[in-house]
Amino acid sequence: MRHPQHVAIIMDGNGRWAQARGLPRTIGHRRGVEAVRDAVRTAGDLGISYLTLFAFSSENWRRPEQEVGELMGLLKLFIRRDLADLHKEGVRVKVIGARHNLAPDILSLLEEAENLTRDNTSTTLVIAFNYGAREEVARAARRIAERVMSGAAALADIDAELLDSHMDTAGIPDPDLIIRTSGEMRLSNFLLWQAAYSEFVFLPCLWPDFDRKAFEEALREYASRDRRYGGLSREIAAS
Repeated sequence: MRHPQHVAIIMDGNGRWAQARGLPRTIGHRRGVEAVRDAVRTAGDLGISYLTLFAFSSENWRRPEQEVGELMGLLKLFIRRDLADLHKEGVRVKVIGARHNLAPDILSLLEEAENLTRDNTSTTLVIAFNYGAREEVARAARRIAERVMSGAAALADIDAELLDSHMDTAGIPDPDLIIRTSGEMRLSNFLLWQAAYSEFVFLPCLWPDFDRKAFEEALREYASRDRRYGGLSREIAAS
């Protein structure tokens, strides 16, 4: 089966999973962390080079303070508990998203994860944290504008390749496949630039129920697609 090089996942449905069972939303988030562990393990087993997880969006700060605090606590726990294992397994951690407004302890942990695993060559785990795609494009445009104003670049130099090199994901291939759980069918401000030619698979399961079987189901669907990038289908091109 043809596997994608880069899979990105919008992990949706933790709260609904908990509410359906009469449990606090925080329990759903905790179960969601277990699904994260399973997804990283599965990606490594299947030889997927890049796995991007939408962990916390720039819009998630609007959630109740208690829930945001729980999510921050889970992030800290995940890094402290799992970082050594990820490093041992050769996983490289890369964090994308805004950093200027993060609490010092959170920022320190994210940087520690990146620095410790920098030279690893197995799966690259990209964590989209405090991330919003529109804000990412704006940051990239601002950096290019600063270069033009300083004389380091000219207006004529600005093209898609230059913009891509200033995105948070510079050096990372665009996702071949984007998966969203919970049955919702939207990107929610996730990888808008990078998703130009991605395949999409929307699964009905809620994130805490996302397991190896669900992952492989999405990969089978991906393998059945004919990716044309604006060209002809394989069948027509071969005729």
